[in-house]
Amino acid sequence: MKNYFIFSLACLILLSKNIQSQTDRWQQRVNYQMDVIVDADGNKFSGKQRLEYWNNSPDTLKVIYYHLYWNAFQPGSMMDLRSQEIGKRTVRGRPDWDQRVKDRIAGLKPDEIGYQHVKNLKVNGILQKTSLYETILKVELTKPILPKTKSLIELEFEAQVPVQIRRSGRDNAEGVRFSMAQWYPKLCEYDLQGWHPTPYIAREFYGVWGDYEVNIQIDKNYVIAATGYLQNPHEIGHGYEKYSTIPYKTTQNKTLTWKFKAPNVHDFVWAADPGYIHNSKPVRKGLILHSFYKIDTAALKKQFETMPQRMRQGTNLNNFIASYKAQWDSVLELAARALPFIDKNYGEYPYKQYSFIQGGDGGMEYPMATLLKGAGTGVVIHEWMHSWYQMMLGTNESLYPWMDEGFTSFAESNVNNFLNGNRDSFPHQDAFASYIALSKSDYNEPLTTHSDHYSTNTAYSTNAYSKGEVFLEQLGYIVGASVRDSILLRYYNTWKFKHPNVNDFMKIAEQTSGLQLDWYKDFFVNTTKTIDYGIDSLWDEGGQMKIRLRNHGTMPIKESWNNAHAHRS
Repeated sequence: MKNYFIFSLACLILLSKNIQSQTDRWQQRVNYQMDVIVDADGNKFSGKQRLEYWNNSPDTLKVIYYHLYWNAFQPGSMMDLRSQEIGKRTVRGRPDWDQRVKDRIAGLKPDEIGYQHVKNLKVNGILQKTSLYETILKVELTKPILPKTKSLIELEFEAQVPVQIRRSGRDNAEGVRFSMAQWYPKLCEYDLQGWHPTPYIAREFYGVWGDYEVNIQIDKNYVIAATGYLQNPHEIGHGYEKYSTIPYKTTQNKTLTWKFKAPNVHDFVWAADPGYIHNSKPVRKGLILHSFYKIDTAALKKQFETMPQRMRQGTNLNNFIASYKAQWDSVLELAARALPFIDKNYGEYPYKQYSFIQGGDGGMEYPMATLLKGAGTGVVIHEWMHSWYQMMLGTNESLYPWMDEGFTSFAESNVNNFLNGNRDSFPHQDAFASYIALSKSDYNEPLTTHSDHYSTNTAYSTNAYSKGEVFLEQLGYIVGASVRDSILLRYYNTWKFKHPNVNDFMKIAEQTSGLQLDWYKDFFVNTTKTIDYGIDSLWDEGGQMKIRLRNHGTMPIKESWNNAHAHRS
């Protein structure tokens, strides 16, 4: 008994230390320096990368891995085959494939595919052996990287920009020349669970926090929008010079070299087009918002003509283009109106800039920027809110997509409702309807499903966006909406820049609410069990109406019916 007591006490001490140090747990660190030369006419570029890598783990690393995302945009790739296979399934009478991808990769010609080639990869000056597995490059180290040490990784790379299929690429549907997302050899994340060399099939991301210094040489007629702060606006112009203390000077050179620095981010995106209109707006001390868009008449004409007839009634092409331009011109004012509400409820935005960039196939978030197709209020706010739930928190989206997409959707609904004067008493109705429909279908899967392992795109999308949003709204029902809002603020302030997981969030929720909530996570996250309460009976007792509820579902939920003297059966 004495030995058992000592052992138990030791375990408790270790557990206590582990809990206390959770938010200070180790994480890797990077410092990227990249010089890129763009052949805009040939849709290709080459570059050199110098990467300082801090192994802050207690582990000796014998291999490292890189993402080479653009290799997915080749016929026969994993992304291509998976999209086609899923497209053979029908959900609610329609092929289940991603409508943006479909079977388009299979039809790419040699000058339309994407590729990323790495050569001369050295670690601490020594050439390394590499093996390519489509979108993952494995590096077998000649000398292991020891714990608590820094290594220097150097490489050269070249790439061909694919025709835009998904997120990145060239010549998209709105006529933007280059949407440069996932464009460079990116080191995979290594954490408590080990390496995460996740193949790219068009889904989610996970990256190492660090600093980026990126120099891009391109034809001087191109305007670049990017993550990070432009270091030489006096040499660039294109609307940046107004924030320079050094007078702007034109150049006779055929190219310009854009120099960006981005501190404490886990990715870097840029886009470029000769026709970009650049708007900017200081919205508070130390923060400037930017927007970049173009008016491609031919692309907009095609978009207008392919719209359903009901959407074209009462308008014409000229009005459509004028409305499109007005929407883009209003983006910064919209964001400025939303920012005080966002800062107050979800945490203060910490960077000095943010850019809304035309260049997406819908919307896709990156540090300090988003790529957008169109500038509707919903997509603008949704992509910006990703700055909080992915760009500053950095959760592993492959494992917890709902903690990014769902939390972002929850905030988006609230921000949009604020912008509309809080006219909607229940802004999360659509999320509940979508989640309930999935729960009643044969496609439901638990939230613990890996992003890439869902059997249908329908289940992935509904779980990641709608069920994740419902998770937070129901949490507000359990602990109280104001307490839930305090949980979100505390979660952000505690875990920003630290890669939290679901257990980290639940611990914050329990500490803030004073309630035991592991049952909620276990039911709602780990299973597909559902809540289905109904009224069992009503009766009058001494002039008071009594209600008895019965749970017809498989998940319990706390009832806030004390004032109605409800009884649970």
